Amino acid sequence: MPLGPRLAERVGERRGLAVGLVLTITVVAFENLGVATAMPVVARELGGLSLYGWAFTAPLLASIVGITVAGRQVDRLGPGLPFAAGLVLFATGLTIAGTARTMPILVAGRFVQGLGTGAVPPVAYAAIGRAFADRARARMFALMSTAWVLPGVVGPAIAGTVAEEIGWRWVFLAIVPLVFATGCLALPTLLAIGRPAVVATSGIRGPIGRAAALAAGVGLVVAGLSWLSPLAIPVVIAGIAIATRPLQKLLPRGTLKLARGLPAAAAARGLQTFAFFGAEAYIPLALNDLRNQRAAVAGLVLTGSTITWTTGAWVQERSGHAAGRRRLVGRGFVVLTAGVVLGSMVLLDAVPVAAAAAGWALAGLGMGMSYSGLSLIVLAEAPPGREGEATSALQLSDVLGMALGTGLGGAAVALGNAAGWSPRPGVAVAFALAATAGVLACAASRRLPMGRETDHEDPLAIHGAVGDPGIGADRSPSG
Repeated sequence: MPLGPRLAERVGERRGLAVGLVLTITVVAFENLGVATAMPVVARELGGLSLYGWAFTAPLLASIVGITVAGRQVDRLGPGLPFAAGLVLFATGLTIAGTARTMPILVAGRFVQGLGTGAVPPVAYAAIGRAFADRARARMFALMSTAWVLPGVVGPAIAGTVAEEIGWRWVFLAIVPLVFATGCLALPTLLAIGRPAVVATSGIRGPIGRAAALAAGVGLVVAGLSWLSPLAIPVVIAGIAIATRPLQKLLPRGTLKLARGLPAAAAARGLQTFAFFGAEAYIPLALNDLRNQRAAVAGLVLTGSTITWTTGAWVQERSGHAAGRRRLVGRGFVVLTAGVVLGSMVLLDAVPVAAAAAGWALAGLGMGMSYSGLSLIVLAEAPPGREGEATSALQLSDVLGMALGTGLGGAAVALGNAAGWSPRPGVAVAFALAATAGVLACAASRRLPMGRETDHEDPLAIHGAVGDPGIGADRSPSG
């Protein structure tokens, strides 16, 4: 039985949905932080430093397809079935990666895993948009950020210890039972939401093809950049040519030009995740291989940013409505960029590891202040029945930012490794690119919608598109 059209003013009115989503995010967080901490150990055992970046890039590229499919299917079928399919793929990928004997097989498992994890964000965002009013949505996003606290406090340290003392394979395999346990808790409430009152009529075949082409194009760009061959240049050019058209179709019209409104929000999300995750992926590598720290120490550094991210999310929940979501998101971008710059000081032997860790905690605070604020802005802009499409565009930009950030950094590390250098120059390039993305995000924040409290205005008042007319332009006074 559908939950009904009334939007809950308080999270407690939809307790089952809230608990299910928070627990699912908790499991995803354990996996995310655990793998990031254990990857240096995995690369040493499997002898795959040249594929280090691909262990992060492959699942992100796969999630482009997962996000696109789930976002459209949420608008057609409701969130339950896409959620179930995503968890099955996620568990399958974890099993493949955990039993891999070579680095290419591990990367393949991570790819399958990414197909599944891509389904979770649009399902969660659409469910929140259809079940909660604006202030309750803000509380839900803060709770989902809080779901990272326990994994952030104990996950990286546990993963580092398990990887070094028991075996890195259990960092993947131990998550599988938890995936199905949380699925059993969350699925009934997601099925209860049912189909939206206004069912999307657009087909799914075209978006899937565009998503696959986009993933292939981005993959070619990343591969070409890390390839020491004269053929690398035409491979990169081909990748850009393949990716450009589907990217323009899948993102809101005007995203690449930072057009005001939802296009600027999508662009800002991609720059934001490029800045944070493009640096975070190489924090453990820098600490382990350049500063001779144990994996558990790298885990503690990641833990600090997880806690401050949650702190920033609660700042957004408490102050975003009064201060203005756009204003607080812009401040968050400034804090994020400063944190990336300070965190990059880990490359300097004269700088204490603790100082670099403090910088990375600052980056986490900036992410918390801005990440959920952008999500709330997009939900406020989405017309009824198309929350999945709108939020899948946001998540698509999210993943592209992570894929390009980790992929380009990985290409720099791979090129340095092929030339016989230490990882230091490549990691320095990764940090420099991340800081540049942060600066661009600050610029994009000036073109965001106001993000005022609003619950589903008339969709005919919204102009622009995600692939076709219906979702896009700014409704703020300055738009």
